[in-house]
Amino acid sequence: MRPISSFALILLVAATTVGAQSQSPTLEERMSQAEFRDAGLGKLSPAELAHLNGWLQAHGEGKVKYVSAGGAPLFYPDQSARDTVEDHIVGTFIGWRGKTVFKLDNGQEWQQAESGVYNAGTFPHPVVRIKPMLLGSWLMYVDGCGCSVRVQRIH
Repeated sequence: MRPISSFALILLVAATTVGAQSQSPTLEERMSQAEFRDAGLGKLSPAELAHLNGWLQAHGEGKVKYVSAGGAPLFYPDQSARDTVEDHIVGTFIGWRGKTVFKLDNGQEWQQAESGVYNAGTFPHPVVRIKPMLLGSWLMYVDGCGCSVRVQRIH
């Protein structure tokens, strides 16, 4: 090995050791190989993976805080931070049928959280207000039809 290459390797190992003491573990360290593969992270380039690990370092303190015991995402881990969401449904609203998913312009997706079927008629791109209720539930009101349904955020 050339002297410069050897020196660079020593610096890399030293930096990794120092960094490991002060940084959160990377995704590769936190997840099993199967979890990493199943999450599709193997498709990322080294630069993309480094960017994602950097974001997690800056925002997550190395701990996964926002998942339930069952692994489902928690969008509002601090219940006091739950604010009313007001946006438009993407496409036409016609009601709900069991487990209907409502996609909003802001990218959020909410799913019907109670049983039942409701035929509302046809409402193109209606405004909805999703309000926090007691015990962590949410109620979605749809302008124009005067209807509401309990929902849960899924994305």
